Amino acid sequence: MIKNIASAFLLFISTLTFAQQGTSSPYSFYGIGDVRFKGTIENRAMGGITSQADSIHVNLQNPAYFSSIRLTSFTVGGTFGSGKIESNSDSSKAQRTSLDYIAAVIPTKKMGFSFGVMPYSSVGYNVLNTTNTNLIRQYSGSGGINKVFFGTAYSITPNFSIGADVQYNFGRIETKAINAYSGVEYATRETNVSNATGVNYNLGMRYQKTIKKSYFLYTGLVYSPESTLRFTNDRNLALISWTSSGGEIAVQDESLTVADSKLKLPSKFDFALGFGKKNHWSFGANVLMQNSSNFGNRYNEIDNVKFENAMRYSVGGYFIPNYKSFTSYFQRVVYRAGFRYENTGLVINEKSITDTAVTAGLGLPVRGTFSNMNLVFEYGMKGTQANGLVRERYFNVGFSLSFNDQWFQKRKFD
Repeated sequence: MIKNIASAFLLFISTLTFAQQGTSSPYSFYGIGDVRFKGTIENRAMGGITSQADSIHVNLQNPAYFSSIRLTSFTVGGTFGSGKIESNSDSSKAQRTSLDYIAAVIPTKKMGFSFGVMPYSSVGYNVLNTTNTNLIRQYSGSGGINKVFFGTAYSITPNFSIGADVQYNFGRIETKAINAYSGVEYATRETNVSNATGVNYNLGMRYQKTIKKSYFLYTGLVYSPESTLRFTNDRNLALISWTSSGGEIAVQDESLTVADSKLKLPSKFDFALGFGKKNHWSFGANVLMQNSSNFGNRYNEIDNVKFENAMRYSVGGYFIPNYKSFTSYFQRVVYRAGFRYENTGLVINEKSITDTAVTAGLGLPVRGTFSNMNLVFEYGMKGTQANGLVRERYFNVGFSLSFNDQWFQKRKFD
């Protein structure tokens, strides 16, 4: 059992680098990149709602849900995405593959403990600007912020629990800008690297009430206080040329001293409410409010960019035809669907950047066990073509595995 936990933790560390390749959006240039959804594939398939307490599905959005798990659970999820980025004059396609999370929950009688790793934000873009016939500009960025977390929850009553988690944030963001003039042998390159560290925590509660034996009402609340992300920044200026294969060679370069910086991660509230019939169906909604109006960029300000308070609205649910069916596997499949609308809080050229998506998914039980596989299909649109901006249309396919077993048992015989 200790060996299993150690192996899982080593897997966390070995996969950290993959967690940073999570976006292909030009909007990830701003702030700390695209802030990733903090939840499982199951939650994403329902538009991002928290849903009710479940004894075998890990819920990473609200730490109070850790105490509802009854079997030791290990879950891992990832996404493959493709998209089309459109401006008024041009369009391009992009693909990405990312690891979304690895997490484990270990239950006791009234408590649950969880630990894991997931990306906080992702940076990934490559933009070529050729509007000036004499000047070609190329902008690219990569990296992101990851987080390792530990959480615990306690069931005060069977219907009411509280929880908290603490997260250590770390990562590396690299951005590059190249200016090349036609007819000039050499180009200039500016490279900026920011290494980030910080700690934040979340407080959660959940309440679930049974109504007339088979129906239930649930609600949940998560509060995340404002926290600080610290950056050590480095800048390099270089005169470059290209090899025959297109690689860059620095003819001359110089490292510059750049001041370290701090960025306030905004506080937020996430409220969930829902209703359903036990083991049959459920429908719910989430509202997330984020105080991001004082947010900013890592080390410099951009004239046409500002931030406002962010909001996200999610609705969704699931349906199980007959979870006890012995004759039909598809009667025991969990069918999920949802919708979300988000004002990201980013404002460029006086236009608020929004993100809208519809989702659907399946929960596939593994025969003879409490484990399950989960799929999500997500189609969405982010941004706008107005005011010289770009619109992203994307389609994501996510997959997760959830292994559930009773690891810790007291032996009757030695």
